[in-house]
Amino acid sequence: MKKLILLGASGSIGTQTLDVVASHPDEYELVAFSVGKRIEEARKILNQWRIPHVCVSRKEDMEQLALEYPDTVFHFGDEGLLELVSLKDGDWVVNALVGSVGLKPTLCAISHHKNIALANKETLVVGGKFVLEALKKYQVELTPIDSEHSAIYQCLQGVRREDVKKLIITASGGSFRDKTRDELENVTVQQALSHPNWNMGAKITIDSATLMNKGFEVIEAHYLFDMEYENIDVLVHRESIVHSMIQTVDNAILAQMGTADMRLPIQYALSVPKRYEVKNSDECDLSIIGTLHFEKPDFDRFPLLKTAYECGKKEGNACAILNAAKEVAVSAFLNEKINFLDIERIIALALEKIEYIEDATLEQVLETDQKTREFVREYLKGGMEWKQSSIF
Repeated sequence: MKKLILLGASGSIGTQTLDVVASHPDEYELVAFSVGKRIEEARKILNQWRIPHVCVSRKEDMEQLALEYPDTVFHFGDEGLLELVSLKDGDWVVNALVGSVGLKPTLCAISHHKNIALANKETLVVGGKFVLEALKKYQVELTPIDSEHSAIYQCLQGVRREDVKKLIITASGGSFRDKTRDELENVTVQQALSHPNWNMGAKITIDSATLMNKGFEVIEAHYLFDMEYENIDVLVHRESIVHSMIQTVDNAILAQMGTADMRLPIQYALSVPKRYEVKNSDECDLSIIGTLHFEKPDFDRFPLLKTAYECGKKEGNACAILNAAKEVAVSAFLNEKINFLDIERIIALALEKIEYIEDATLEQVLETDQKTREFVREYLKGGMEWKQSSIF
């Protein structure tokens, strides 16, 4: 019986994790969870299970829930997340948070000897070096939940590290995979949120449309699998059936395939090396699918993928700048304050203006995150004048 602490229970990965727990009550027990401001979702979970500890974003929500559920201990805010992952009860933390807020809870959980099932990209994008150091120090396990990294993880089972030549990460291409640069200038938020293959949260769907999400996955793969960036490729695969591949030194290619159901990688991250039935899932019938397509990504049309490679190779605080600027820019786009292509312009501006620190400490990385957010927010307050920057 694995005892789980679930961070981000109301998001897409969080709700599917709950489904996995409900489907296998003899294997998993939920002992704590967090939600942000979706308090009705917290009530639904608390009405289904008796959960000892819960964290919410706001103090007023915590106080109200404490009156309604007196048998549960409530926590709030960023400090509450750290309290949750520090609990003695619970041996696995499922990190399904969105954004760099997920880094500190990951490091705290590791320091309390918790294993990590990781869906929070920013944990490794922003703090990969520090996470690897902590995993080694505290001798705990980290397994990936992202479908692409889960696919690589599955393909690597039984394969010697020295026999791996290349990692191949597949990408759907996002909402705008067939649009030209000119067409991308005036696309709407609603168009961007219409992903052709997956039903995901708003921010990650926009990241998919810019291919920033795929760039982050390249950085994650570098840390997860100790692979040089030159040996990590991206292929656009429209059907999203092949979730990723590895190529061995004899040029064999091993692929993990399946339907678009995130419960499989969530469950595998928690059960490896065992496999359990994914209940009510669709079987992957290749005779119906018929044909699979692969093509190289267009770095000119989607330059953020190239930017992610460059920042990953630079290390230091480069990825902290990249992520923080991206998060603020995506939020501005979702709120219809900027155009789609302005996202990459803002990121380029931040990378030019924020000081690069080659051998950054964890404290400097966290400071860079805040400094970048403040810089971009202040710059955007100038309205359309910010577009006159020489960088564009």
